[in-house]
Amino acid sequence: MKTFPMFLQMTGRRVVIVGGGEQAAQKARLMLKTDAQIVLVAAVLDDELAAMVTAGRAVQVTTLSVDVFRGAALVFVGTGCVGLDYAAHALAKAAGAVVNVVDQPALCDAVTPSIVDRDPVVVAIGTEGTAPVLARQIKSRLEALLEPELGGFAALAGRLRTAVARAIPRAERRAFWDWAFDGPARAAYARGAARDAASLLKAAISEGGQGARPGRIALVGAGPGAADLLTLRAVRQMQQADVIFYDRLVDPSVLELARRDAERVFVGKEVGACAWPQDRINAVIIAAARQGKQVVRLKSGDPCIFGRATEELDAARAAGIAVEIIPGVTAASAAAASLGHALTERGQTDRLMLATATCQPGDPDPDWRSMIAPGTTLAVYMGVARAHQVVAGMRQAGVPMGLQVEIVAQASTPQERILNCVLGELPEFIALQAVENPAIILIRWPKLRQASLHQIAGHCA
Repeated sequence: MKTFPMFLQMTGRRVVIVGGGEQAAQKARLMLKTDAQIVLVAAVLDDELAAMVTAGRAVQVTTLSVDVFRGAALVFVGTGCVGLDYAAHALAKAAGAVVNVVDQPALCDAVTPSIVDRDPVVVAIGTEGTAPVLARQIKSRLEALLEPELGGFAALAGRLRTAVARAIPRAERRAFWDWAFDGPARAAYARGAARDAASLLKAAISEGGQGARPGRIALVGAGPGAADLLTLRAVRQMQQADVIFYDRLVDPSVLELARRDAERVFVGKEVGACAWPQDRINAVIIAAARQGKQVVRLKSGDPCIFGRATEELDAARAAGIAVEIIPGVTAASAAAASLGHALTERGQTDRLMLATATCQPGDPDPDWRSMIAPGTTLAVYMGVARAHQVVAGMRQAGVPMGLQVEIVAQASTPQERILNCVLGELPEFIALQAVENPAIILIRWPKLRQASLHQIAGHCA
């Protein structure tokens, strides 16, 4: 390393910023995040800097001299004038200060990193000036991974350190803090339940750290396929999980986001197969949670849309196990994104219906006429294998066979396919094109003038 990263104590220390314009303001904004005493050296300040002085957050010095820099923790120089920057740098070095001159790497004793601020948690990223764009990209990814509330949770944990030291033996404290920062308390704080998080921590402390890790279950939506369509909360749950039970439609790239040492159990099943019946899945996820494990039940799409979430929720609650739902991007939304148009359109389709063509054995066929009418977009899930029954039911219900149909198979993945046909030809078209699941079928019946509606109806056969 040519530079060495270090965090400086700033409380009660002076930071001198030379300049009165935008370059100086950029550095002043950074320093406002600290407890430093800010000194602005310029004859004239722009409105932003002047407001800092008026608010008492900074003081202004109009004369440049060596004395201004004596004892300063840091000096930033950004006047916008190369000659003045060099002069200020020379005076600051004569005073023994550590100096950063904006856009002048040769004059910098220190460089300003890209910062992810979750005070008191701070992450600094530097590339020694070689790739500032890369530093910003890394910053963006860390901003996404670290929940905005993380700093507040870290501060809460800091306030409880004395209580932990009193109640929990030294040999067990590491395990307690591992649980605290990788378990339900942090998850509760992240979703805005600060009081619940504090109660979990305090209860665990009062028990001497025993029982600090009760088992729990999270039903997590894995989205339609692409790993970068997972929500941030879903990624956090996967990184906290001890065991992940996943479906056959979950893309392998999604599993790569899990904690490396998490156990992964495949519980996928083909439609109609019984290798992993629902009651067996319920039993294994509850058994894992009863062992004190953090369980993720990873489902493709959104767990609450044709994901059989109700059975698993009921089973967990009946067993007295805490359970949480993490929504995911459903296939209809991903299909619309791939098609490049909305699922609804003002004045044309003001109703969106989500339906499954694969019902529980013994159930009657869906009432298609109640689901689709002028002004509707109907998204049919699990309809590829039952396309004949879907079209027959719609024909019997009087749905026009000339409606346009869009099929998106494996939406959001590299294997994605987009196909178009009319409703009356759907079964034969699916067979001809060898369309396989997972696929979403979108049928759009726009609001039209009466004459146009008769034209569409004319395609019925």
